[in-house]
Amino acid sequence: MKQSVQPSMKQKFGVRIMPREVILDTQGRAVEQTLRLEGYPPIGVRVGKYVELELEGPPDEARSTAEKIAQTLLHNPLIETFILETKE
Repeated sequence: MKQSVQPSMKQKFGVRIMPREVILDTQGRAVEQTLRLEGYPPIGVRVGKYVELELEGPPDEARSTAEKIAQTLLHNPLIETFILETKE
């Protein structure tokens, strides 16, 4: 008797990593200064990172794995925060 093999599901997640509000964002400050020099009105800028993960497996397991990767490898909890987003 043949066992049916279900195709593995791919899940995409986006991880938005930003400096904590209390941390001086030197990249953001540099962009702000350049915008002012270009004649733009004062604008608040914060510069972060965006990482996309593509994982296989059941949705709950994939999300749990993505969360663990973001918490342990992608951000520094002392100076950064992250938001995990499920991509369609």
